[in-house]
Amino acid sequence: MVSRRAHLLEFAVLGLLHEGPTHGYDLRRRLNTALGPFRALSYGTLYPALKGLLGRGLIAETADVPGPTSKRPRVVYELTAAGKEHFADLVARADASSWEDDGFDVRFAFFARTEHDVRLRILEGRRSRLEEDLDRVRDASTRSRERLDAWTSALQQHGEEQAAREVRWLSELIDAERRHPTDPGPQP
Repeated sequence: MVSRRAHLLEFAVLGLLHEGPTHGYDLRRRLNTALGPFRALSYGTLYPALKGLLGRGLIAETADVPGPTSKRPRVVYELTAAGKEHFADLVARADASSWEDDGFDVRFAFFARTEHDVRLRILEGRRSRLEEDLDRVRDASTRSRERLDAWTSALQQHGEEQAAREVRWLSELIDAERRHPTDPGPQP
């Protein structure tokens, strides 16, 4: 059975290769900088994932011409037609894993390649999940407030404020998505 993290890594690799061919080092760098859950991604995790994608025919590899400081050619990975089709299938899905903590950031990173109705379902699912969590945290906080020390209370308040900010942000994105479904996304 493949882990949730392995599925997210597959999705992210296919998404980045959808932007164009690249070599493993660049792929790892882009995963580490752009996608939160993969900040600590090692080559020992990436290369087996690439090998699996190669074995399934979703990506292909070619040797690049060695650079002036390199003695051997680098391997360049690119999507195959089957890989493009598989990524299109993955990006069209909107289930609970799309808005859970470990999957949302990865899915959000590829919203430019995601259809309007799928983006909207993911955003609404994420907001709903966070609102439920926020209600639960606020209830627990109210019940235990007098038993908490000042540091724990401050941490709990920080968590509530952080969740409330994300709910507001998601609401703004949802409103913008409803107003302008063909807009390329939020302004930076």
